[in-house]
Amino acid sequence: MNATTAEQASAPVTEDALRSVLLAGERPSRPGPVLTSLTFGWRALLKIKHVPEQLVDVTMFPIMFTLMFTYLFGGALAGSTQEYLQFLLPGILVQANVMITMNTGITLNTDIQKGVFDRFRSLPVWRPSPLVGALLGDVMRYSIGSAIVITLGLVLGFRPEGGAVGVVLSVALLLVFSFCLSWLWTMLSLILRTPNSVAGVSMMVMFPLTFVSNIFVDPKTMPGWMQAVVEVNPITHLATVVRGLMDGSVPAGEIGSVLVSSVLLVAVFGPITMVLYRNKK
Repeated sequence: MNATTAEQASAPVTEDALRSVLLAGERPSRPGPVLTSLTFGWRALLKIKHVPEQLVDVTMFPIMFTLMFTYLFGGALAGSTQEYLQFLLPGILVQANVMITMNTGITLNTDIQKGVFDRFRSLPVWRPSPLVGALLGDVMRYSIGSAIVITLGLVLGFRPEGGAVGVVLSVALLLVFSFCLSWLWTMLSLILRTPNSVAGVSMMVMFPLTFVSNIFVDPKTMPGWMQAVVEVNPITHLATVVRGLMDGSVPAGEIGSVLVSSVLLVAVFGPITMVLYRNKK
């Protein structure tokens, strides 16, 4: 290092010199809501890549429920395992997806406990991006679960009369409903203090919703008071639509009911979630 270089290095940096360096290049534009949400969604997928055990509930539980209910109860409930499979599989598809949504709240609460979301809230991005991105990433989990259930059903002998179009439409509707339902667990993750408490409360909500429905049996076999409960259960309407689409019929009224329920879930729990997220300490 010569004397000139040493003198330049020791000279104080002026404000004008600093500004000239910072303004030398064009500043990138601020990312929009879509881009930031997709970025956080990609983060959720990378977490699955590095921790594949997260897919246990997506892969093993739907297989276990399908095999157990088909071969343990199919003969008693429908007189034939194959006949019961035609009724059961759309219901299992619904159950698998709505049960998987609980993982959204558990994962989010884990990030909160680790302090990750404190960093996210300090970033100059659209405020809901981390939440929306996490929910978008979980849509891939729902898709994987749906593919596993349908593939297993086809292997066991399930034959949807609605064909591929009916199957695709039913899965698409399931993904929409599951995304909207996830806002409930997101809200709980911001209220409850530990991932275990989120899991416990979520199970207390989902077990009655899924079992007191038409997923496993026809409500006509139930007592009158329970039929009334089943009829107002949104999971019942969702299962009815999925069965109808896979059977080749399109129950327009039921489809509208499911879409309305989905909108209401976001309209109610979305704003509450964002208020809790902004005020989270």
